[in-house]
Amino acid sequence: MEQRGSPLGRPGDIEGTSKAVRDMFAAVAPRYDFLNHVLSAGFDLWWRRATARALAPLLGREGSLAADLCCGTGDLALELARVSKGRVVGADFCHPMVVRARAKLRRRARGGVRDSRGKVFFFEADTLALPFADDSLDAVTVAFGFRNLADYWRGLVEMRRVLKPGGTLAILEFSRMRWSVMGPLFRFYFRKLLPRIGQAISGVAGPYQYLPDSVTHFPDQEAVARLLREAGFTRVRYRNFVGGAAALHLAEADKG
Repeated sequence: MEQRGSPLGRPGDIEGTSKAVRDMFAAVAPRYDFLNHVLSAGFDLWWRRATARALAPLLGREGSLAADLCCGTGDLALELARVSKGRVVGADFCHPMVVRARAKLRRRARGGVRDSRGKVFFFEADTLALPFADDSLDAVTVAFGFRNLADYWRGLVEMRRVLKPGGTLAILEFSRMRWSVMGPLFRFYFRKLLPRIGQAISGVAGPYQYLPDSVTHFPDQEAVARLLREAGFTRVRYRNFVGGAAALHLAEADKG
């Protein structure tokens, strides 16, 4: 399998690409949540909630264990906690992101939000070398982080390894807009306006140009589905949001 991953760094240089991605997200961490919500017009919140609802039957079982990888500031992990009767762990290899995720969890606890108390734990970990035992997780999720992996295939192999037989993988990621009328308008906004707005608000040049570049580089919905099947996942299906601006892929770990 030819390596394919984030367009940052040089092809084949997994360590260098991973460092470039880590440094980039560390730079935007202070304004990350605000920009996510503003630049997506709040749709990112809705998409994460839809992901959590899709996993609710599985996470609603007593003792379930889910891991949200590339968790960033923890939004999806906290949404998973709302529907979980077990535990949720959030993992990211960018220290400033994990710091903000933990702070968000503390604020929720101080505010009396009980759905995540004792359920969620955030720590630093690399998705390409996960610190979980084989066959240990009921669900694995990745929201807007899979396309940033230095090696997509290696990431999928790790996710399949840690999932229990029949466990579910959920990948929420930007994808290809399918609407014929809105598509060109969306692409103009995404490729031309979004990088300028992101740079103006964050004060950091580069990361918000990387966003449309990385999405253009990333496989479309059908190609991601094929990659999942090639990695040994079964019952692969996906749902488009806003005509394909984002897509949620669901798949099960086949250990047979």
